[in-house]
Amino acid sequence: MNQSALSFDLQHIWHPYSSLSEPVPPLHVSHAEGVRLTLQNGDELIDAMASWWSAIHGYNHPVLNKAAKNQLDKMSHVMFGGLTHNPAIDLCRQLVALTPDELTKVFLSDSGSVAVDVAMKMALQYWYSIGVKSKTRFVALRGGYHGDTLGSMSVCDPDTGMHHLFSGMLTQQLFVDRPACQFGELASDADMAALEQTLAEHHQSIAAVIFEPIVQGAGGMYFYSADYLRRARALCDQYNVLLILDEIATGFARSGEFFACEHAAICPDIMCIGKAMTGGYLSLAATITTDKIATGICEGEAGVFMHGPTFMANPLACAIANASIGLLSQSDWRTNIQRIEAQLSKNLLPINDHPKVANARVLGAIGVIETKSAVDMHKVQKLLPDLGVWLRPFGKLIYTMPPYIMSESDLDKVCDAMIAVTEQCT
Repeated sequence: MNQSALSFDLQHIWHPYSSLSEPVPPLHVSHAEGVRLTLQNGDELIDAMASWWSAIHGYNHPVLNKAAKNQLDKMSHVMFGGLTHNPAIDLCRQLVALTPDELTKVFLSDSGSVAVDVAMKMALQYWYSIGVKSKTRFVALRGGYHGDTLGSMSVCDPDTGMHHLFSGMLTQQLFVDRPACQFGELASDADMAALEQTLAEHHQSIAAVIFEPIVQGAGGMYFYSADYLRRARALCDQYNVLLILDEIATGFARSGEFFACEHAAICPDIMCIGKAMTGGYLSLAATITTDKIATGICEGEAGVFMHGPTFMANPLACAIANASIGLLSQSDWRTNIQRIEAQLSKNLLPINDHPKVANARVLGAIGVIETKSAVDMHKVQKLLPDLGVWLRPFGKLIYTMPPYIMSESDLDKVCDAMIAVTEQCT
């Protein structure tokens, strides 16, 4: 049965960023518990990826399971148009309390990519509604990643996102080089020059600047200066441009602050969150904005914000999100993230001297080995069961964003596996 199922998978199921003509055979998971995935053949793998950074509390968590079961007995879903419910109200109350003070209006959606599309539409509709119809473009950093829907994709890196494949559909946005100043460094005038020049020349047509704050995720696992972000906020104010921060990967303590914008002590005009919000149980995201933006939209021509996903504010997802955020915010999360950061640093930073390594870096619960040549994913997939660790490298990046509950011994094994992949698969 197992082989038959895998054969069907290889022939008929399209996995993300995969080829059906030369597929990398997937590993078949039967169940998960804590930080471990159990394969159909009984092998166990420590999950170093937290299911694409979302399962921060691990798998099969009793508190999250209870929240899901309790809500399931009441209702799994109800439309949000004209109706409301306690799970959504409680979740939005938590989000307004946890995010910067100026962010007071919450729009719930189904996924991170949609949350970014919503943010972009908010910016566009805001300017249109207050009579500034020329502001229709966005500025983004090269190396960024914001999602795979057409709107969010248009502000992803144009090269790694292969914009030329979709040139007839994607809006042409403005891109500036990501800052050379690293996390912990001050940003120089030279670091700010490209952004400032772009805003000076094009601000009349720019609706918003969009960044992943501090950490560029899937675009390169790049950590940049908080001072750059602080100065970028000031430039947006100077040139009357909105600032959107995509906290989908960085939110909920991943970078060492609850939200990465707190490293720079700034507030965006619009913030996107998702991924870890439900602890990896169900897809849910939010776009949060200010009274100013919401009022501008709602007093404009349409009178309403023009978006409404069918599964917006799904009660089951909201109930689990409430439990997940409660688990995190009521814990000593800062000390725990510092523990993970210290251990990743101890194990990974010495590999900077390795001849195959371009750079190893750590921030919060993120550890990265950037190699000089691309990782061979066919080799990686065959090696992982022997290592007992689940990793999902891409390009020249071997990285971990582990569940926050991972023990020191398991973190050691993850780091050993990352080094083994570096040595054997690049």
